[in-house]
Amino acid sequence: MVEDIAVEEHHDAPEEDAYRLNPKLISSILYTVETHDQAQLIALMEPLHAADIADLLEQVNAFDRRRIVELYGRELDGEILSEVDDGIREEVIALMRPDVLAEAVRDLETDDVVDIVEDLEEDAQEVILASLADADRVAVEHSLSYPEFSAGRLMQREIVMGPEHWTVGEAIDYMREATGLPDDFYHMVITDPLLHPIGHVTLGKILGAPRTTMLRDILEPGFRTFRADESESDVAYAFNQYHMISAPVLDENDRVIGVITIDDAMNVLDEEHEEDILRLAGVGEGTLADRVLDTVKQRLPWLAVNLATAILASMVIAQFEGTITALVALAVLMPIVASMGGNAGTQALTVAVRSIATRDLTGANVWRVIRREVLVGLANGLIFAVIMGIVGLVWFGSPALGGVIAAAMVINMVVAGLAGIGVPVLLERVGIDPALASGAFVTTVTDIVGFFAFLGLAAMFLL
Repeated sequence: MVEDIAVEEHHDAPEEDAYRLNPKLISSILYTVETHDQAQLIALMEPLHAADIADLLEQVNAFDRRRIVELYGRELDGEILSEVDDGIREEVIALMRPDVLAEAVRDLETDDVVDIVEDLEEDAQEVILASLADADRVAVEHSLSYPEFSAGRLMQREIVMGPEHWTVGEAIDYMREATGLPDDFYHMVITDPLLHPIGHVTLGKILGAPRTTMLRDILEPGFRTFRADESESDVAYAFNQYHMISAPVLDENDRVIGVITIDDAMNVLDEEHEEDILRLAGVGEGTLADRVLDTVKQRLPWLAVNLATAILASMVIAQFEGTITALVALAVLMPIVASMGGNAGTQALTVAVRSIATRDLTGANVWRVIRREVLVGLANGLIFAVIMGIVGLVWFGSPALGGVIAAAMVINMVVAGLAGIGVPVLLERVGIDPALASGAFVTTVTDIVGFFAFLGLAAMFLL
């Protein structure tokens, strides 16, 4: 049965669904839970990657999640916990028996244990820390002593090091005989007697060089290190910018105390990109696993901000009440001007926030980028001005009305390009996250300018 489901999943799934859980497999898992068939549950889930099991736990409801965790028992390992979304990880840990939890985290590397522990409540943290060996517990607690979102939290304490006087043969013999090496590593870090890093050597060069070759003679160029208190976002940027695979972390005395690998750095980048997308939409750090009340609390403040900005736009409209009453066509057309400006501003805003996050938008090129966006807004505004001018003429039979909406369209599109770049840049300069606050400001600007330009021009030339 298990093999049949796996074959069907591979051959029948559309290309875009190739790496998603097969609904039939999920149904089969839930059926085994319903019938309390532990052996069949293990047989169904054993071929799955830890990330797929984590997805399963995230997709089912809380009742089924509890039954799966309890029936799966000791098969639920630390790799699954490290993949589970933060929003339900604590719930899953609370459902696990202490002995099962201890066994699950015991074989994890220290960075994975820190990732699991750091977001838990103090009681849940103590349960996991108590299950670790003394040396591992000390290492994890030491990592937790560093600031949140720092390199010290991101690093793993298991590191492969060798002295500068070693040969390739000595390094190979050490790695074959040593215990406690990390499961996956890419470099051997070469240090002096005080554990100050000199450089690192890739495993490929170690395996490809004669045994008598000195390690110092095959060091990799472009060697970089990080301080333990350095921001993890800076670390992730450096990994991406310089195509790094791993790098040592140093304490305040410049001694090697850990290593950061590319998988952890890329996780930070992914989390930051996801966070930016969510903040642009004003939903904070919400996930599908959040409770209704938590989701309401996350979204309510920015909906309130949007309400306030909408009231401001309405106050502008109210100033032209007589104009709108005299010419009802204005009420039909004015949402178009504001909507087009809002969309154009959002386009420029998205580019700006992304460029700030990747550090491509800097003081050296900001004015060139602003000028480009203004020109783009002008060009798009002129194109749509012609279209809307024709629409105004054909729809309402008024060349003057067509000219007014055309002029208002150009003005608002230019302002939208300027605000879309300028607002996030200004917010970033004053220390406010542009992804979090830019949307409300840009929308306010485009709405107010759009309504004011259209209704103001109408009052001047049509009445």
